[in-house]
Amino acid sequence: MTTILVTGGTGTLGSLVAERLRADGHEVRVLSRHARPYAVDLREGGPGLDRAVAGVDAIVHCASTPRGGDEKAAGQLIEAARRAGGPHLLYISIVGVDRVPLGYYRAKLAVERLIEGSGLGWTVLRTTQFHDLVFQGLQALAKLPVMLLPAGVADQPVEVAEVAGRLAELATGEPAGRVADMGGPAVRTAPDLARAYLRASGRRRRLLEVRLAGKAYKGMRDGGHLTPGQAVGQGTFEEFLARRFPAG
Repeated sequence: MTTILVTGGTGTLGSLVAERLRADGHEVRVLSRHARPYAVDLREGGPGLDRAVAGVDAIVHCASTPRGGDEKAAGQLIEAARRAGGPHLLYISIVGVDRVPLGYYRAKLAVERLIEGSGLGWTVLRTTQFHDLVFQGLQALAKLPVMLLPAGVADQPVEVAEVAGRLAELATGEPAGRVADMGGPAVRTAPDLARAYLRASGRRRRLLEVRLAGKAYKGMRDGGHLTPGQAVGQGTFEEFLARRFPAG
């Protein structure tokens, strides 16, 4: 049995990683701002972070926010890991962080580089967007009578439970550096995903594709956030929707 710390362990992904590791017989510590006994704000660090990291064999770093602070949080975590003797540090990132110039993607890439240069044994897994995030985006767009979709953009959503399983597997292995990307089972156009959402939710909306400006939009139109050669996920968006709309 190994002892593994999961940062962001109460979130969508982190909670599933913790659940999977416990099911496999490992001792799991969950770190988040409100999860006792390891209630820690990673951006602040401090004695609570040192207690959380002390004696662990591996850290699965899932904590992240588009609101900023990821680099500072990663820096605090790396320093605590060094003080604790250097456990295996595993980080979940996003496919395309080096190709799509979004602010959040730049922050994720910066964290990758901090981890690579940390002197710790490390592993980085990049995945495509989770079904949950695509669902939330479509749900927001469907509030209007016309769903405005980015023209020429596709996505490759992946099942979050499958990503959790892969992270649990990697966490109990040796540091592997940058491992193969993990993508959902198929690349889907925005209208295709929108129609699947509308069918499942029982809504009717007109779809209108809109061309946008900017380098980030171009990066996504060029497929920088996709990994069709690594379509290893099994769960489809329709299966995800069936769980969200069981009466459908």
